[in-house]
Amino acid sequence: MDKRDSLELVEYILNSIELIEDRFKYIDNSDDFLKDDIGLEKLDAISMRLQTIGEAIKNILKRDADILLKQAGKSYWSDIVRFREIISHHYIDIDAEVIYDICREDLVELKSYILMAIKEEIR
Repeated sequence: MDKRDSLELVEYILNSIELIEDRFKYIDNSDDFLKDDIGLEKLDAISMRLQTIGEAIKNILKRDADILLKQAGKSYWSDIVRFREIISHHYIDIDAEVIYDICREDLVELKSYILMAIKEEIR
């Protein structure tokens, strides 16, 4: 994987975060995910995007880890990859409150790291 491919994955992560933000904007609490089909569709769509973010990070760490490690430590990125494993293999155990908390509290930090990585790689 060359730098261009890694940059494409980082840009994919940014795009996925922005899609999550858009889908999450009318979710006021974790129960909103569970109250009707629209909420469940948002939960499923957001979970899928979180899964693909984890997969993209996993691939970047394997091939060009410095892009991410310049922004945050290995444990930060490993936690995201581990969460991807939970979504992939234990989806039935996913808690709407956990997804809600990630969207509400963790995406801002992730987005800032990803924006820094893009800025640094484009230079």
